[in-house]
Parts: sequence; C-alpha cells; structure tokens
Amino acid sequence: MEKRNIKVALLGLGTVGMGVYKLMDMRKDVMEKTIGANMEISRILVSNVSKKREGVDTSLLTDNWKEILEDDDIQIVVEVIGGIEPARTMILEALKSGRHVVTANKDLVAEYGRELLDAAEKGGCDLLFEAAVAGGIPIIRPLKQCLAGNEISEVIGIVNGTTNYILTKMFEENMGFEDALAKATELGYAEADPTADVEGLDAGRKVAIMASIAFHSRVVFGDVYTEGITKITSEDIAYAKEFDSVIKLLGIARNTDSGIEVGVYPMLLNREHPLASVRDSFNAVFVHGDAVDDAMFYGRGAGEFPTASAVMGDMIDVARDLQYQCTGRISCTCYREIPVKAFGEVKNKFFLRMQVENQPGVLARIAQVFGDHKVSIARVVQKHARDNQAELVIVTESVKEYHLKDAVRELEDMDHIIEISSIIREYAHQN
Repeated sequence: MEKRNIKVALLGLGTVGMGVYKLMDMRKDVMEKTIGANMEISRILVSNVSKKREGVDTSLLTDNWKEILEDDDIQIVVEVIGGIEPARTMILEALKSGRHVVTANKDLVAEYGRELLDAAEKGGCDLLFEAAVAGGIPIIRPLKQCLAGNEISEVIGIVNGTTNYILTKMFEENMGFEDALAKATELGYAEADPTADVEGLDAGRKVAIMASIAFHSRVVFGDVYTEGITKITSEDIAYAKEFDSVIKLLGIARNTDSGIEVGVYPMLLNREHPLASVRDSFNAVFVHGDAVDDAMFYGRGAGEFPTASAVMGDMIDVARDLQYQCTGRISCTCYREIPVKAFGEVKNKFFLRMQVENQPGVLARIAQVFGDHKVSIARVVQKHARDNQAELVIVTESVKEYHLKDAVRELEDMDHIIEISSIIREYAHQN
C-alpha cells in the first residue's frame, strides 16, 4: 500500500493544543508504524502569531483561517479553540470542504452535535470527539463501538475533576467549601470563574453527549437538569460518613420506559459503589448494559496530556481510515426519538436536614405533610437538640421530584420549621 503523508491543521494552541503539539512530536518516530502513513501538523491557527511560544515551530503559525481552508494538502482539522463561535463555523466549513475533523469541544458537541454530524455524514467525513467528555478516559468510542451490542440502560459518572477534588477535600480533610475551592484554584484545577464547574454546567454538557450516544436519541444541554455543590456543608459531609456514604457530583442518564432521565446534582453514594472511591481530580464513568452488565472507565478527566491523548487517539483513527479509504464509517448514531422526561417526573431518594422547634408533635406534623404529598419516610435521625430547637434528618423512599418539591414548599410555610438546611438526593440503582 502506498505510504502517504497526512497533513493536519491545529486550531488553537492553548493548554490542550500545546499538549497535542508536544505529543505529536514525542510520537513522530513511531507514527508511520502506528498508522501505516506519516502524519504531521502543517498549520496552527492562533489569534496572535507574534506571541512567544517555547518549542513551537513559528513557521507553522497563522492567524488566517481561510489560508488553512484553501490549503488542499490539509486533510484533518483538529479544533481545540473551545466555545461555540468561531469553532462551529470553522468545523462546518472544514467538513463541507471534505476535511475530517477532530474536536475536544464539549460545549459545541452538546448543543450542535446533530448539525455537525449531519454535515460530516453528508460529506463522507469523520467527525470524532473523544476528548469532549472525561478528558483522557475513553468513553465515546466504547459507547459507539465496543458496547454497540448492548442496550444501555444507565450511564452515571463523575465527569468534573474540579468538583470531585473539592468534595474529596471536604470529606477527607474536613475543609469547608470555600477553602476547598481556594485550594483547587491554587492548584490550577479551578478557573478564575469556577461557575461552570461548581454549578454543574460543565458536567451537564458531558452528560448530554453521553446520553445521546448511549441511548441513540438526541439529548442537548438544555434537557439536562443541573444543580451544583455550593450548598454542600461540613454538616452534610458528617452525616454522609455516618451513613457509610460519600457525596459526589454525579451526572446521571437513564433510559426508562417513560423516557430519558438526565441530570447533574450532588448525591449521597454508598461507599460500596465503585464510584465512591474516585478521589481528587480523577473522573470515572459507570455504564450498565444488558449484555456487559456493569463496566467502569476511570482516569484523568482533564489536563494537557490526558486530553491530548484522547485528541491524538482520534487523529490516529482518522488517519487510519484515510489510509484504508474507509472514512465516514461511524457518524450520528441517534436513530431513535425518545422523549426526555420532565424532571419533576423523575424519582429519587432524598436526604433532608432541617432545624425545627423542639416540642411534642412536630415530627408527627412533618410526617403528615410528607404523607399528604405521597412521600414515604425511610429513616429519621434527631441530633443536636437544644432547649427550643432540634436538628432532624429525614431520608425518604424513592419519590417523584415534584411530590418532594410540593412537600418542601408546605413545610417551609409551617411555623414549627425554622429552616430546611439541606436537600440532597441519594443514589439508588433502578432496574
């Protein structure tokens, strides 16, 4: 077979872009043996060509996208700019011109995945995005290929390293949320504006992508209920320990008879569950399929080289397809149209911590409110009672979200309820 030289354009030279550039250089001696062809970066799109970049061949730099688009020798475009625009326009133009695309852009894939995949299919091009979810952990390809013989019913994961680091520090070192966030920022795990991480938005985008692939039906970010970790307190952590559990920010997607359930929120997770042992900035995704049963994918969820590893894996996959003339093999796999269930209809178990007046009959009145709203109580713990105030912890059975919400609204109006301090869901495997 004729050995070809496959040329690549790299869009962006930030943390991930530099990782890809360095990793390509590290592997250049084995590239031909790995692919059956040579592959090299021939153009790098940056916003400022005069900026000093240690170790980068400046002759490759350009700030002109059209220069790349009009270069017929470039066959693969790697987008690591991030954000929606101009990345969306560039990827669409690249696909329409017959270029194959690798992207790490979770924001874009979560919102415009169908448009991009349709453009790729129309042009017979590869569009790969392994790095868009969970950094260096392979999960997109396993869901699309390795587990393709399964009916997947559940995908749950810790897919944000910043929040997992914060919760680990709160759990293991008794740090408060603000102190743990400050430590995460100091170590570079958290951005200057950590909102997307701590409010669950970053994880929500990743879960939308995984749900779409796992269940073969389009789920976009707007379908995902998101709730962050900013309200988790040291008191909640202490109760989790007492209940032999941890608190994790979980992305959960389930395919049920009545529709897809998808959300991101903190959950009490029993220590026996494999995800409970995932610490610090590590990520993990747990998949349940009818044939494979349970499978877990674990590793670094972000960072220069872990993410570059996923990007380069996709680049090599495209290059192999080019070498063997079989591009466009796997495009959009969303052949179903399953409705996304309204979040109020989703069932969860709940942990509620509340401050109440310490007097006879209060618990009975609370139980009455729960009963009126179809909420069954599984467990009650009373601690920290003082002369006129007590702390109650109530754990419910599985209940619809809107029933719990209605009950809480009525409880908040009761004179005997001083404060509802915490409401946290508790993970339970659902058959």
